[in-house]
Amino acid sequence: MSALQDLRRFAGEAGTVLAEELGARWRLTLAEPDTARDAAVLMLFAPTAGSAAHDPDGLGPDDLDLLMLQRATTLGSHAGEIAFPGGKVEPDDADEAAAALREAVEETGLDPAGVDVVGVLPSHPLPYSNFMVTPVLAWWREASPVFVVDPRESAQVFRIPVRDLLDPANRVTASLERAGVTFESPAFLVEDIFIWGFTGKLLEETFHYLGWAKPWDPERKHFFTL
Repeated sequence: MSALQDLRRFAGEAGTVLAEELGARWRLTLAEPDTARDAAVLMLFAPTAGSAAHDPDGLGPDDLDLLMLQRATTLGSHAGEIAFPGGKVEPDDADEAAAALREAVEETGLDPAGVDVVGVLPSHPLPYSNFMVTPVLAWWREASPVFVVDPRESAQVFRIPVRDLLDPANRVTASLERAGVTFESPAFLVEDIFIWGFTGKLLEETFHYLGWAKPWDPERKHFFTL
C-alpha cells in the first residue's frame, strides 16, 4: 500500500472505528472545557522534490515531506515552537478543513488550489491554551512556494522529510521542568529542529496509526527549559 493510500485509509478509519481509541489516547483535561475554542491544523504531506514526478500511488513514506513552521519567539503562547500551520476556526470558515487551509495560506503563502484534503482526525484538546484542535490530513498535489508571510507570527516555514522524522536516531522523549513539575512528551530532534509537546504527540500517533512508526528508545531523553 502506498503512503497516499495509507493516509486515505487512516482518514476513513479515524472518523469511525478509530475515533474512540484516538480520543482515549489523546484525551487530556482542559482547564475550562466549557470555554474551549475550536482550532484546526493542516498536516500537509508532499512528494519530495526527487519523487514529485512519480505516480503518487507508487510513493512510500520515505518519498514524502511535511510542511511545518516555527512560531515567532515573540508570541504570547507556544513561542518559538515547531508546529503545523493552523489556528482558530473563524465564524466564516465552512468547516475545520477550510479553517486549516485558510490559516496555512495566511501563514505560509501556499496556493490552496494544489492541496487535496484527504480527511480529518478526531479533534483533541490542547490544555495549555484551551483549544480543541482538529488535525486535517492533506496531500500537496501541486506544491507551490512557501515563505514567512508575517514575521510577527512565524520565524520560519519549511518542509521536513518524513524519513528523518521516522528515523529512530532522531526520536527522543522531551523532558521539561516548569514550576517544579516535570512534563514529558514524545519528541523529534532533527539537526536543529526540535518538535515536542502537542505537535510531537500528534506526529507520533499519526505515524503509529499509519503503520509507519519504527521502534525507538523512549528512555533517550532531551532535557530543556523555557
